[in-house]
Amino acid sequence: MSGSARPSAVPPTLPEQRGLHLQMIAAVMDSGGLERLAELANEAAGLPVAIVVPRLGDAVAPATSLAAPDRERLLAYVRGRMARRPVELPGFVAAEAHVTTGDALVGAIIALADPDTSGEPDLAGVLDVTALAALTELAAASAREEADDALRSSLIELIRGDPGLPEEEILRRAHRLGADLSAGGVALCAELKHARPQHVVGIIREEHPQVLAEHLNNRIYALLPALPDADPATEPLQSAQRLVKALAGHATVGFSSFCSTPERFPRAIAEAEVVVDVLEHELAGNGAAEDADEIRSATFRLLINTMASKPDEIEQFYEDTVAPLVHHDSEYSTDLVGTVEAYLRHNCNMNATAAAMYAHRHTIAYRLDRVRELAKLDPSRSEDRERLGLGLKAFRILAPRLRR
Repeated sequence: MSGSARPSAVPPTLPEQRGLHLQMIAAVMDSGGLERLAELANEAAGLPVAIVVPRLGDAVAPATSLAAPDRERLLAYVRGRMARRPVELPGFVAAEAHVTTGDALVGAIIALADPDTSGEPDLAGVLDVTALAALTELAAASAREEADDALRSSLIELIRGDPGLPEEEILRRAHRLGADLSAGGVALCAELKHARPQHVVGIIREEHPQVLAEHLNNRIYALLPALPDADPATEPLQSAQRLVKALAGHATVGFSSFCSTPERFPRAIAEAEVVVDVLEHELAGNGAAEDADEIRSATFRLLINTMASKPDEIEQFYEDTVAPLVHHDSEYSTDLVGTVEAYLRHNCNMNATAAAMYAHRHTIAYRLDRVRELAKLDPSRSEDRERLGLGLKAFRILAPRLRR
């Protein structure tokens, strides 16, 4: 602890407390933050003052009055009090006042003992006024965050609903929110498993600070902009892949391919929605984790991209390939689609396919004959196998929308 000698502080009178309160409210309005509040409290108290509100951070005035180890002890002490754990009062604390909202402790105003200050000043009035000002700063910060969230939500909703929104308008609005979308980015959609949208948004922002995020209809929508000094074509995708893992316990996550220009964001958002629709549909049918990884593969991503921009093409390809098999299975309770999937997965090995499906080899052969008859495609021919494989992928993409 260090500091110059000061005279013993005189207890502030009621008018002085009111004056201090007005000064602190003005500091809040001027966005002075906790640092300015701590400075004003220090001047009024005649002792170093620390303000610790974990939601906003911490500040000590004068800054040199608390060494780094003591600062960590102080933070641990306040966090322990907030968590209602038994904690030891640091010896350098002269007095404290609580910052509370309702019945919850959200921080503390602490006067630090200074050996160079004589006497025992009456600190209660100063600390109480500072606690009230800190609570006002907390309310102002929450209001600013809510306003930012509303702007972020309105921007993404606007992009989703207006594919013709000028690129300049998107960039201008995003810039106001502190996000630079000029280098493009990746769209993300997350279907919530639990009703904790703000927690999920917090995880996304921690991973990608410039993100724009929105909560809508039990889903979180986000735009992950390309960041400066990073490869724009890979970095947002890597962030999206990390978010898939980070949000695994909270949401089903889909993301788009990289968009180089903001004008493509409406399609990117639609692409991410298609991925989530497919994943949710397959998870409802007890799909495996490796199935989810396959949905995010390059081949599926190409088809999903087409689905987002030209759904009629995917629907027509499905009709021209495996739709007759799907209709037959639905009408007669057969498993022609599953047989083709297993046959292709096992490299067209009849015995391996039969073993995987717990069926006789002749049963598999009969089903493949029915496939040739209904789909007009021969699984033994490489060109037809390729069409069947793509048709099965198109079916998986369309399945959430089809009447089964």
